[in-house]
Amino acid sequence: MMGKAVAVVLTLLLISAVGTQGKALARSAIELRCQCIGTHSKFIHPKFIQNVNLSPSGPHCKNVEVIATLRDGREVCLEPTAPWVKLIIKAILDK
Repeated sequence: MMGKAVAVVLTLLLISAVGTQGKALARSAIELRCQCIGTHSKFIHPKFIQNVNLSPSGPHCKNVEVIATLRDGREVCLEPTAPWVKLIIKAILDK
């Protein structure tokens, strides 16, 4: 009787481990692509920007991506070659 209970517990643990591995693979597949379809090059005043994320180019995406989170919660992809965006990137890299 004790052996059957142990076998059932081990089987459940094995099934849950397989399910966890599948979720991790799916999440990795989502992250291995560019996040920005288009970019915004018009000036956005810094008081409207809450956070800026800089993603360098790599195997996941050939483009440098600059994603600004605005105070209202929207995320905007910024054009990395725009002069005002270059200043933001320089400030981030200097920190």
